Amino acid sequence: MGISGVSGTSARELAAATPATRDRYVDLLRVASLGVVVLGHWLMAAVTTDGSVGNLLAVVPGLQVVTWALQVMPVSFFVGGFSHALAHRSRPRYAAFLRARLQRLLRPTMVFVAVWGAVALVVQLLGADEGLAGVALRLVTQPLWFIGVYLAMVALTPPLLRLHERWGWGAFAALAGGAVAVDVLRFAFGVPFVAFLNFAFVWLAVHQLGFLRADGMIRLPGALAAGGLLGAGLLVALGPYPLSMVGMPGEKVSNMAPPTLALLCHGLWLVGAVELLRGPGARFAARAGVWHKVVVANGIAMTAFLWHLTAMLGVYGTLLAFDVRLPEPASAAWWAQVPLRIAAGAVLTALLVAAFRRFEQPAAPAPGASTVGAGGPLAALGITLALFGVLGLSMVGFGGLLEGRSATLIAVEVTAPAAVAMALAGWLFVERAGRGRAT
Repeated sequence: MGISGVSGTSARELAAATPATRDRYVDLLRVASLGVVVLGHWLMAAVTTDGSVGNLLAVVPGLQVVTWALQVMPVSFFVGGFSHALAHRSRPRYAAFLRARLQRLLRPTMVFVAVWGAVALVVQLLGADEGLAGVALRLVTQPLWFIGVYLAMVALTPPLLRLHERWGWGAFAALAGGAVAVDVLRFAFGVPFVAFLNFAFVWLAVHQLGFLRADGMIRLPGALAAGGLLGAGLLVALGPYPLSMVGMPGEKVSNMAPPTLALLCHGLWLVGAVELLRGPGARFAARAGVWHKVVVANGIAMTAFLWHLTAMLGVYGTLLAFDVRLPEPASAAWWAQVPLRIAAGAVLTALLVAAFRRFEQPAAPAPGASTVGAGGPLAALGITLALFGVLGLSMVGFGGLLEGRSATLIAVEVTAPAAVAMALAGWLFVERAGRGRAT
């Protein structure tokens, strides 16, 4: 999902070898959006001396309006759509396309799951799963929802790209119309479970905007931004949509889980905004020094994203282990410590990236692998298992691993061992299918 590289090739060499035709602004948007997500998570964590973890936006509700600028996951999915369109057109065979797109996504994710699964098992066997440790076992898997949704986007790229090529904005309108219908059924008629369909309609609609950008069809970004902002504002003002564009603890309705029409409007405004900045952004990304940093960041982006909550909780865990009294969240002392906590989190994240970054590097093609062959059905099965496994794990976490703790994924109860098994099997199926047949 980033700049592809070859093992042993330095970032400086990759940067120097970048063709002039590459859209460097897209790569800049990718790393910038994930960076904003990481920073947002670090800022929102309100940890107290007793080891409980709250949300700063709940402590200071007035800050929720900031999420209208900092909830940038739609930009990541928009960029994904752009990249997937180009990638599928250059590698049209389904299994090969999946393996190429998912290799740098699933390998570091499986390593993350394996490491944290082992840690969770040891913690529970020692009976140490209380306080911040218990919270960590539940929280560290939450970012995996992004991986799960991204997997679905990759899986559905071929059929949705064909719809885009035939209908253009009509394909986007159909997905957006689905999101409208879901919210009407959910809020006006109280239909159960229908809300979960918006995980597909909302995020795939944003993803479809990436296809439109790839073909130069977003010609009025100002109108897109203004329309999205106005739509989101009206929906929140009229209800029942909350102000925050991220999930809040204890809220009756969330714009994020499941996604709502308000979040789709928010995505439209963000996409319009980044497209308005395309000219200066492209010139900035074209600078040699900037582009080198973008290449470096793209090479470690998924590893950093997977481990940034581990680093954050590690910082707080160290402070509590040394009996450092944490200031009250949102107090003057708390705000004064923000730069120090972020710096400490960045250092620990860098150490974790150094330890695990090699798993994000693309593997060399299998010797004798063919570019033809029937791997589509196996690849489809693999990515389906992987996305449900990853989504299930994001919901259930590693807490209660030995007790069989479960969480509801749509309408099905899932446990952590079952989720891990599905994710691992799915990854292996995708790998096998994508290698093709030996010649």
